[in-house]
Amino acid sequence: MNAPLEVSETTLHDQVRDEGFAFVHGPHMRALVEHLAPLSDWEAFVASWNALEPDTYLAATGRFRRRRHATFAASRFGHVEPRPHQAHFQTLAYNRLQGDIARWFEPVLPEIATGATMSAILDFCRDFFGGLSPEIGQWHVEVHQFRIEATAGAAGEPTPEGSHRDGVDYVLVLLVDRENIASGTTTIHAPDGRALGEFTLAQPLDAALIHDPRVFHGVTPVTPLNPAKASHRDVLVVTFRAA
Repeated sequence: MNAPLEVSETTLHDQVRDEGFAFVHGPHMRALVEHLAPLSDWEAFVASWNALEPDTYLAATGRFRRRRHATFAASRFGHVEPRPHQAHFQTLAYNRLQGDIARWFEPVLPEIATGATMSAILDFCRDFFGGLSPEIGQWHVEVHQFRIEATAGAAGEPTPEGSHRDGVDYVLVLLVDRENIASGTTTIHAPDGRALGEFTLAQPLDAALIHDPRVFHGVTPVTPLNPAKASHRDVLVVTFRAA
């Protein structure tokens, strides 16, 4: 499934409400986000992925995934406010590899967490997800910066837990950058395993909007196009859960 040539927030609301997900091409996503505020620190935002730390909870395989994490609170019509740094927690029901573990990751750098680009993205999510669930007055918001690296001898696994749900209400998966990477296709499945759609996040701000209770999502392993060069896939994942 590809995004339509012309998209609006209303169109995307209909897609997520009817199908449980929507894919958005980068130029359309940029227009939707910049309708709220300019992405004036975009270059610094992208560069901050170079400062991510290894995901030590992946044990021997952690070499291919780097990340930082931050937590926010949002109200239906209010600001999205940073919260003190805290652990990321999922139950085994949602993460069979690392469930029931309080995982502490290095925090998102303060200037990125409160910068113009992050603020605009979070404001878009508040309005978009809030429009889908107007009965929710307060949100618990988590932000994850992920870098997946791949080498000639080891593919990178963006979702080592496989096709999954995150145990939240809504998810935004936003591509920030990809360098010398093949594959990395986002797949959407029904709870019974039926394939519902797929889309390769290939350009900056290509995005997936997901109603987490309805569908499962995953990403195929990535490999380097040129085995002699470094490769990475950088994404921002934002989750909204009723507080």
